[in-house]
Amino acid sequence: NLIEPILEKNGIPHDFVYLCVAESGLQYNATSPSGAVGLWQFMKPTGQKYGLVINDEIDERMSYEKSTEAACKYFLEAKEKFGSWTMAAASFNMGIDGLGGITKMQDTDNYYDLYLNRETGRYVYRILALKEVLSNPQKYGFFLESDDIYAPYKYKTITVDSTIHNLSGFAKSQGTNYKMLRVMNPWMIGYSLTNKDGKRYEFKIPLN
Repeated sequence: NLIEPILEKNGIPHDFVYLCVAESGLQYNATSPSGAVGLWQFMKPTGQKYGLVINDEIDERMSYEKSTEAACKYFLEAKEKFGSWTMAAASFNMGIDGLGGITKMQDTDNYYDLYLNRETGRYVYRILALKEVLSNPQKYGFFLESDDIYAPYKYKTITVDSTIHNLSGFAKSQGTNYKMLRVMNPWMIGYSLTNKDGKRYEFKIPLN
């Protein structure tokens, strides 16, 4: 799992994996009607606030690693404000400012004592339900064989710190094609990579 080590590194409880499942079903390219994108369903301004590059060529909301790092920054900020991981999780549904205003009006920062809108009020319970089912799949009628599970891609990682004018040509030079480059690097949404500032981008290159 690409998400769990990043959560652990940042001191975020493992249960936040199930928050990600609730948000996107672990689909990197999930898009909501309101325009939230990626594993963690960041809106563009929020994603940019937490350090994600989002433009016509790049959308790091669809990067497993970068979007999870951004989510960790959010959770740590929310935990600092509210004092509990439960409230940090709930705030991910309605925003730190929105939940903060409600805690002031209702004079409590205990999630289970707050009167909330329907979606946020059941959000934590939904996460807990997903944890229960995914932790005990057979108990709930889900029987998965090893053949049912996708094998992870084998890849190497290369770092690029300059502009790439033609990503199709770049893919060929790395022994692959544009399709596989997109599959392995879903944050790359264009045909070029403009990089005037020399920022370091990591590309996963499939190994045949």
